[in-house]
This record gives sequence, C-alpha cells and structure tokens, in this order.
Amino acid sequence: MVAFSVVALLFPVILHFARKHGIVDNPNFRKIHRKPVPVMGGVAVFAGILASSLILLYLHPAPIILWILFSMSFMLMIGIWDDIKGLSITFRFVIEFTFVGLFVYNTGIYVDNLHGLWEFQTNEFPVFFFVLSMVSGVGIINSINMIDGVDGYSSGFCIQACICFSLLFGVVGDLLMMEFCLISAAALLPFFMHNVFGEESKMFIGDGGTMMLGILMTIFAFLSLSSKSLCQQLEVKQVSLIAITMAILSVPIFDTLRVMVLRILRGASPFKPDQTHLHHLFIEMGFSHLGVSMSILSINFFVILVWLVSWETGASIECQIWIVILMGFLLTFGLYNWLKMQQLGGKLDSRGNPTGTFFWLFFLRIGKMSHCENTCLWSRIQHQLDRWYS
Repeated sequence: MVAFSVVALLFPVILHFARKHGIVDNPNFRKIHRKPVPVMGGVAVFAGILASSLILLYLHPAPIILWILFSMSFMLMIGIWDDIKGLSITFRFVIEFTFVGLFVYNTGIYVDNLHGLWEFQTNEFPVFFFVLSMVSGVGIINSINMIDGVDGYSSGFCIQACICFSLLFGVVGDLLMMEFCLISAAALLPFFMHNVFGEESKMFIGDGGTMMLGILMTIFAFLSLSSKSLCQQLEVKQVSLIAITMAILSVPIFDTLRVMVLRILRGASPFKPDQTHLHHLFIEMGFSHLGVSMSILSINFFVILVWLVSWETGASIECQIWIVILMGFLLTFGLYNWLKMQQLGGKLDSRGNPTGTFFWLFFLRIGKMSHCENTCLWSRIQHQLDRWYS
C-alpha cells in the first residue's frame, strides 16, 4: 500500500519535472511513438520501493535489502544519465559488470552451483560460476532494457516476474524477499496504468528504469539460485531452480538471444538497435500496445505453466531445464520465424506484394480486436488518470 501510494502521489510531480527540463524520449525511425514522451518513470517506481523498504528494514533489519537498494539506485542514476546525455555501449557494460560484481562480492549471493545438473560442484569450478553469474547478470539487465519498446511491456513483465518470484520465496519461507518482491510489483502498478492508459500523463520508464529493474531481476535470480538461498530445500522435491528461474525470465532472455544472433548473422553489431524484436512483430500484425504486452506476457506465463506441468508429472531436473529451453526457443525463435513465413506467403496483391496466408490474416484480425482505446472503460480510466495528473 505504501509503495503504490508513494508512486501514485509522486508521479505527477516527476512528470512535470521531466517535461520542464526536457528529459524526454524523442521519436525517430525505429521508435513507435510520434511525439516526445518524458522518461523518468523509473524515479517514481524507485521512490515507492525505497519508501516501503525503509519500513521493511525497520521491521526486519537485513543487509541484503541495503545492497539491493544500493545497486538499484546507482543503476537508476546511470540510466538517467544515459537518457539525458547518451552513453556508449562499452561504458554501460563496464558499469553493469561493476555493479553486478559489487553485489556478488559484498553479499556472496550468486549462481554458485548448477543444482545437480551434470554434477558440477562449486568448489571444483569457482571461476566458472563467478564468470557465469557476471555474464548472466549483465545479460538479464540488457534483456529487460531491450523489451522496453511498447507501452506496458517492460513494467507488465516485471510485475509478473515479481509476483512469480514472491510465490517462489513464499513457498520456502523467505518472507523478507517475498515482501520485497510484492513491494516492487506494487510500485510498478501505478506506472503501468499511466504508461498504458494515460494520454497527458503518459511517461516512459526510460533507461534508468529498465537498468534498475534489470539489476532487480538479476538479484532475484541470484537469490533463487544461490546455495545460501532457502530455495535450496525445493531440490528435495525434484524442483529445478534453474528451470523455474529461466521460465520466469524466458521471453526477454530468448528474444534477446534471437535478436543478437540475427544481427550477427547479418554482419551488424549485436547491440545495434533495430525493429526485429517480438513486440515489433506484434505491432506489425496490427496489435495495440496493450494487446502486444498482454500477448507476450501470456506467452511467458505459458512457459511457466509448461514448467509446472513438467515438474508435476515427475520430470527430472535435467528434463525440466531442457523443456524450458525448448519452449523458450519455440515461442521466440520459432514463433517469430513462423509468423514471418506466414506474412510472406499467400497471394500477391495488384502491386506484386504478398498479402499473407490465412494464419497471418487471422492474426491481423485478432490484432485489430485488441484496439480498445475508444471503449467507455478505456476512456474512463484515461480521464481519471489525466485528471489526477492535472
């Protein structure tokens, strides 16, 4: 309640500040929006998390919360700097590796074993696990940054991930981290509403917000997979912690891998922005921003459900991991390529351009149905949010 209320109260103030000082995201050839939009949503979200965390620290003093807040605050500042001035890819990578390394060094929490997979032991390959943690941590940060392309996607995904991680921590009795996950989800909710439904009150989360959320998702993943975590007790029940963590973060991870591989195959830099992400394909099919976000979040949730069914049916730890990897590839690599084939297939129009197959036309119709901006409910929500801002 505190996290939600603080973000809701501060949102209009931060939005006004961003507009007054020109801290906005200007449209260009690869961006979907057509007018400058403020990009300080991450500040509002962090304010809500910080206010609630201070109460949490008073009730349950724990150094881990301080290190999480420290990491989030510095990543937020670096991201805001990037939003305002623009930073090189190299400098951002140095910063990301530095703060992931600082968190690991000071807390000792990282991916320090493979939880029974291939019988790897921590004490036999300490350097391997440290490097694995650093690379995976920076990879998660950048995957969250790369999905910030349509309204409600990055914030909606992180709300979903926070709720899933809260359930994971709650099941094993780690109430402190369960509470922190729920605080983070509650802080993101007001931003999500303004980002999706607001017109005058629309604000992007910005690189500051995505880098902050990226380090948060990284820390949640580390807390799930560390040998110091209470989650270890789930291994007795044949739960693959690697599989469930990978399932929760599946679409950003696998979509980022797909995009980077395609860029490398084309001879371009894997970090050069383009319009080949999964959300760009849904936009091309005529989906609204909310339709894109809900569709991709449903895909991600489906991967989680597939993992749950595999565990319930008695699949081994190795089998659970391979099932999640297979589903991740099928629903990002496979879905994207299959839909592109459907787009280029079918009959030719009068200009000789392909009109698409039956399936492509079917998805186009579904995409048009996702546009609900003119409905009474949408107008009411938008009116209330804009009224609150004014």
